[in-house]
Amino acid sequence: MMTGSVGLGYAERLQVGFTQEVIAATEVIRRRYADVRTLIDIGGEDSKMVFFEDGRVPDMRMNGNCAGGTGSFIDQTATLLGVETIELNELAKHAEHIHPIASRCGVFSKTDIQNLLARNVPRTDIAASMFRAVSMQVVSALARGVEIQAKVFLCGGPFAYLPELKKHLLTAMSMDESDCIMSDEPQLIPATGCALLANGEAIKISELRHRIDEQEQQLSLLGKQSHGLPALFADEAECLAWKQQRQITIKSNNQRLSSGRYYLGIDSGSTTTKVVLIDEDGQIAFSDYSFNRGDSLGACRDALERMQAAAVDAGKVEIVKSAVTGYGESLLKTAFDLDAGIVETMAHFMAAKQIEPEVSFILDIGGQDMKAIFVEHGSIRRIEINEACSSGCGSFIMTFANQLGYEISHFAELANYAKSPYDLGTRCTVFMNSKVKQAMREGAGVDDIAAGLSYSVIKNCLFKVLKMPSAEELGRHIVVQGGTFKNLSVVRALEKMTGAEVRFTDRPELMGALGAALYAKTL
Repeated sequence: MMTGSVGLGYAERLQVGFTQEVIAATEVIRRRYADVRTLIDIGGEDSKMVFFEDGRVPDMRMNGNCAGGTGSFIDQTATLLGVETIELNELAKHAEHIHPIASRCGVFSKTDIQNLLARNVPRTDIAASMFRAVSMQVVSALARGVEIQAKVFLCGGPFAYLPELKKHLLTAMSMDESDCIMSDEPQLIPATGCALLANGEAIKISELRHRIDEQEQQLSLLGKQSHGLPALFADEAECLAWKQQRQITIKSNNQRLSSGRYYLGIDSGSTTTKVVLIDEDGQIAFSDYSFNRGDSLGACRDALERMQAAAVDAGKVEIVKSAVTGYGESLLKTAFDLDAGIVETMAHFMAAKQIEPEVSFILDIGGQDMKAIFVEHGSIRRIEINEACSSGCGSFIMTFANQLGYEISHFAELANYAKSPYDLGTRCTVFMNSKVKQAMREGAGVDDIAAGLSYSVIKNCLFKVLKMPSAEELGRHIVVQGGTFKNLSVVRALEKMTGAEVRFTDRPELMGALGAALYAKTL
């Protein structure tokens, strides 16, 4: 008997039984723990709660279209803190304070964590705060007003390796150790339930291994089949010709800073910091792009030091005015005594008009957010932004590139030349893990998955954020911005999905900072 998010496909191909995870775990409770009234199972991509009442069918509940409060949520926090997941437990033991962290979306939580890091909040406190956030999400999202009664049975990998998570969950439920039951190996409960439910004909291990070998051979053939989406480019020659036609080169003097008057623009994003210095003619004299790594203040300081080092004679470089935009606007404006702050949408609008005066639509996709700006008669008519979900943003693609062991630049290049992009749909960043595993199980190559993710970014934007009935609403002068569009496959996917021509610059990641610098020039 098999279970799990990818178990159904394997069970069918290997000709063995399958059961749903909650049913498997419930069977363990039914046979071995008669006094349990509530089961809570936290897995890698889902969380489950089951209420037991004598004489009634168990009330089973699972998280829906968001993976907040799951094991992957915890893994993402560990990555952000630069530690192994298991190390979070030791950190949390020494916490002194609990801070609020968004728990609904695993990617949005990064913003809260980065802000805490920027304020020099100890990592011990952040680890404990994350455990508390996960616990509150599990209780609020799954209980939904139903009383959680003791005894409570806890299972799933996170409980097996992170005892501090259990402590915070008990606090969230106003319970103590005496109200809780946990087996020696809570990560094996669904597998144990499978063993208890297993029936049918006996099969030898050698036969099962033979069936697995046969499936591997069939997968290699499946990989050659179409996966539902058109190729982005026929070959490298088509890609280069398209790039020359669509890409706009931003004017830059590409020199070391000489004496003169300049205007400084800074875009302090959720994951990166961008700095642009323009001269009196609006040309970029200096630019810098760096990852925050949890410290937006330090990232900006380091970028400004690199700018100073680029000056031939720093004493004769005059920064007339300065402006900042992005997540860290208020922090950086105060810390570096900058002249002004500007809303991100306005910064991107000013940059887009600089390169395409007749711009009708601007799509900016950053690390954790996306902004769609509709322009009419030279003014902003409407703005749409993602709110409750960050699927389809820059972190979305980077997450999968890292998981599959690729640098993001190489991953993006593979997407350009995929012959059969896999249709992955639009899903939560964490839930997409299952879809990617399914794609690989069906023989899709990494290039097909990379191209499919590029399509998913655009589908998420068009259908989940904009809910767009027709591409005509975008107009004829479309400009895309943000670091995500350094990935040409995402730009091309937008064209394929809308049938429109899209313009972009050779430095899409700097457009927010350029807009801030242009605004500073107007002060």
